Amino acid sequence: MPLIGDAPVVREPAAPAPYAAPDAAQRAARLRRRLERLIGIAATEGNALQPLRNGDEIFPAMLEAVAAAERTVDMMTFVYWRGAIAQRFAEALAERARAGVRVRLLLDGFGARLIESRLLDLMAAAGVDIAWFRRPLRLSPFKQNHRCHRKVLVVDSRLAFTGGVGIAEEWCGDARDEREWRDTHVRVEGPAVDGIAAAFAQNWAECREVLFDGADLFDGHRPAGKAVVQVVRGSASVGWQDLQTLLRVVLESAEERVRLTTAYFVPDEFFAGLLAATAERGVEVEILLPGRHTDKRVCQVAGERYYEQLLAAGVRIHHFEPTMMHAKIMTVDGVAALVGSSNLNRRSLQHDEEVVLTVLDEDFTAELDRDFDHDLTRSTPIEESRWRHRRNRQVLLELLTAPVRRFL
Repeated sequence: MPLIGDAPVVREPAAPAPYAAPDAAQRAARLRRRLERLIGIAATEGNALQPLRNGDEIFPAMLEAVAAAERTVDMMTFVYWRGAIAQRFAEALAERARAGVRVRLLLDGFGARLIESRLLDLMAAAGVDIAWFRRPLRLSPFKQNHRCHRKVLVVDSRLAFTGGVGIAEEWCGDARDEREWRDTHVRVEGPAVDGIAAAFAQNWAECREVLFDGADLFDGHRPAGKAVVQVVRGSASVGWQDLQTLLRVVLESAEERVRLTTAYFVPDEFFAGLLAATAERGVEVEILLPGRHTDKRVCQVAGERYYEQLLAAGVRIHHFEPTMMHAKIMTVDGVAALVGSSNLNRRSLQHDEEVVLTVLDEDFTAELDRDFDHDLTRSTPIEESRWRHRRNRQVLLELLTAPVRRFL
């Protein structure tokens, strides 16, 4: 030990550096690397995303994109029903096909079964290539429980849309009453379009021999914005799926706040427990679900089985009152958002074809959080004390859903 005269020099241990919470950029970067490594899908940079709220914004943007198509239009949807908006989309697709644009339309054999035959005839006569996913029954008798729930529109390989909206009158308007459903779609430009196009190609390949042709462009994308996007596809299979990994990583990474909006909330025991555990470690967890205007009461009751556990853990649950809530959105810590076709139910996570965008962009996430705040003003909170003393009839209904929960 060095000496000064006869006395040893004593050095005090350095004080530990004060803890500095990671900023938004650090949180986003950490979440990105976790998702890339654990799912194995690289995120892309240079994307521009625009959230579209309800039919009044969604349908005009989609129809405008179709009308401007010069080479290709690829569209697939679970729901294509009836009404004026169904007619408008059929006419728009038919017009582009007559103009020489290659137009492909993929319809789910179950979800789109209500489409009017005259609309199919109109499009087919114009040259639209219409394919049915897992229809007729004889083509896939053992896959009928596994549907194509993706909603995708890709125009000229450069512009894409995805989210929760179907082609039907229920989605028209601005969620003003029970006739106008509440939903969110996203307009995407940039390299993330390739991931959305791949979701279409995956399902088209099951239905048609020709996957691509001379109309397809395989050049690169110019930067369109600043958003980082990972496109995750869900497909029916046995075992753990990418969408399950996505939700698990996002919930386990959350530090301050998780806000979930979903149309059909029927988690399994694992994800119900994970939501509860996320709240118990101090994260603010809010869930916004359909209220009295739900279109599938059995799904609602099956999910209500978990309310008592979640409320006791500190999760806040709200029922949206004006109309059916059909959006599928999660935001995390103000830096990340998940939006796409997947609900938080076993059907989306285990049975159906889905596509979800993980968006790392503060501005985009903030806009979705503002929508959530607005929707809360028209929602009713579920009170823990009152729910704990709910009627015996409600408890019985929850128990009766047990045999079918895995299919909901």
